[in-house]
Amino acid sequence: MASQSQGIQQLLQAEKRAAEKVADARKRKARRLKQAKEEAQMEVEQYRREREQEFQSKQQAAMGSQGNLSAEVEQATRRQVQGMQSSQQRNRDRVLAQLLGMVCDVRPQVHPNYRTAT
Repeated sequence: MASQSQGIQQLLQAEKRAAEKVADARKRKARRLKQAKEEAQMEVEQYRREREQEFQSKQQAAMGSQGNLSAEVEQATRRQVQGMQSSQQRNRDRVLAQLLGMVCDVRPQVHPNYRTAT
């Protein structure tokens, strides 16, 4: 009977060790899964940062060229306005004299479509 009791004790101890090994294996698996999840999360965050940085650089390049373009358009507009103002200053006296001459020099004429009753 003692040998039977001893055999049962050995089986119980073996079962207990097996349960501990299974529990340890489950814990290791859970740790590996958690670690893999954290690594994947870090990779995702790194990829997101890289893409965001790339987007920002492209946006900056696009906005920079638009800013440069708007400055060029503004400068061209200023040049055109200055040209118009200088043209106005040069031709002002001549145009005023021509307008005054037309207004003040009235030549009465009969319109060609006017019919006289005869």
